[in-house]
Amino acid sequence: MRQPGAYSGLLSGGISGKTGPHLLPLARIKKIMKKSNDDVKMISGEAPIVFSKACELFIEELTKRSWNMTMQAKRRTLHKEDVASAVVATDIFDFLVPIVSGDSDEAADGSEKKEEI
Repeated sequence: MRQPGAYSGLLSGGISGKTGPHLLPLARIKKIMKKSNDDVKMISGEAPIVFSKACELFIEELTKRSWNMTMQAKRRTLHKEDVASAVVATDIFDFLVPIVSGDSDEAADGSEKKEEI
């Protein structure tokens, strides 16, 4: 007889036992998954649920670390600089460093820095 897998709790309402809708839209997650690679044709119904939970955990962890930066600065409002500081200070977020470092103001509003000749 088949035993429940490690992710079976996610499908029945999450690891914590909460039931109800997912916090992130599964259709959007599935769309991102399909756009990530032309070879991805079929995605099971369970895969976006696992990705949704992974995204929730990622957001929670990054928020906690960013909030610690906010508290160190003796503020009560989390700013994008706090997120950038948390990313730079945490090895597991190294893949985000190019996004948050350098000219983050220009990157955030879509404008490019122009060089003077």
